Amino acid sequence: MGDHKSKITSWLEQTNGIWFTIYASLCAFCLYTCVYAFRKTFAVATFDGLMYAGINYKVWLVTFQVVGYALSKFIGIKIISELKATSRGAGILLMVAIAGVSWLLFAITPAPYNIIFLFTNGLPLGMVWGMVFGYLEGRRMTEVLGASLAVSFIFSAGLCRSVGAFVMRDWGVSEYWMPFVSCCLFIVPLLIFQFLLDKLPPPSALDEQLRTKRLPMDAQERRNFTSTFLPGIILFVLCYVLLTAFRDFRDNFSAEIWKSLDMGNDPAIYTRTEIPVSIFVLICMGSLMLIKNNKMALMVNHIIIALGMVLIGVSNFLYESEMISASIWMTLVGIGLYLGYIPFNSIFFDRLIAAFRYVGTVGFIMYVADSFGYLGSVGVLFYKEFGQANLSWLDFFLSGGYILSFVGTLLILGSMTYFHFKHAKWKKEEINETRPVD
Repeated sequence: MGDHKSKITSWLEQTNGIWFTIYASLCAFCLYTCVYAFRKTFAVATFDGLMYAGINYKVWLVTFQVVGYALSKFIGIKIISELKATSRGAGILLMVAIAGVSWLLFAITPAPYNIIFLFTNGLPLGMVWGMVFGYLEGRRMTEVLGASLAVSFIFSAGLCRSVGAFVMRDWGVSEYWMPFVSCCLFIVPLLIFQFLLDKLPPPSALDEQLRTKRLPMDAQERRNFTSTFLPGIILFVLCYVLLTAFRDFRDNFSAEIWKSLDMGNDPAIYTRTEIPVSIFVLICMGSLMLIKNNKMALMVNHIIIALGMVLIGVSNFLYESEMISASIWMTLVGIGLYLGYIPFNSIFFDRLIAAFRYVGTVGFIMYVADSFGYLGSVGVLFYKEFGQANLSWLDFFLSGGYILSFVGTLLILGSMTYFHFKHAKWKKEEINETRPVD
């Protein structure tokens, strides 16, 4: 195995950037698609009619998983920012194994006592994204690599729901066993792609020159980073909270939304609407690699996020005006959502660090944003259940889209303004420090 590893790694070090990018992109995309199956296949089940303590059973499940996932993000602020490269592979496999065993325990434990296993499923999985992205960050082609990883969110969300629906409809598997059975289908490919991704060499000297050296951040370095960019961090984290809550609601309750649109009996609908979203967003995000200036790329990221959120509001209006069909509406909302969401999960923070030549790691700030994002997701669930219980899933989704479109756009434009002037000040100070003294 050592020779095999050295041969693959040596080839990746010597090959040109195109082949390296293709290899790394495919491995990251396929690996995270497999990981996603351990998290989201259950979302296609509706558990109709089940209530406990006056709350919908599925809302209990989603809440416990999201709470575990959110807690994982807070834990990840420390663990992921300090994680050494040699520990990533083992860490990913351990987290996924815990999540898989949780689904087995969920299946064999009667409801409602099995709800706790959604917490133990979400808790480890929240760490995995940071471990996988650690292989990709700080490279001159990180836009393409990060976009490929982040787009797996979109594609795998649709694929996993389609797999789960197929397992229940064609194999006769119950809603309780479906998540575990679906996960088992992804175990072998997950091991293969983890093995291949682990062969990536570390960033080269040229990568470090263009994108800044990436190193673990201790507690003091994390505090310094936060205090340096605090106003901007607050603005883009609030924007990301809205995006995460909306995206998580769409993911977890898409079955209910499609059902209310009288299109819930087709397992392929989940994948069919997400494939064009994946392709469009991947092209947009990958093309940002052409922008060499890191500050310019950071500004363009802000603009793309803003345009995505505007598209959600416009799409809602067109649908309610009966100018577009339900499937086109869901596709357009998906494009707008992920144009806003994907940059935060791939290249926004990478360009932020590179623009200010800050020695650190994307994992820290990503997990700060994610931790609050999933707290927001929990808040939305409770607001829907206790504050808007009589509102349909579809109407609640439409209302949330309008709020995200208006408030989120204002927040991200505020962030853009802050970082524009912050960078101009930083550049001026840098010039003054390097100017020779008479």
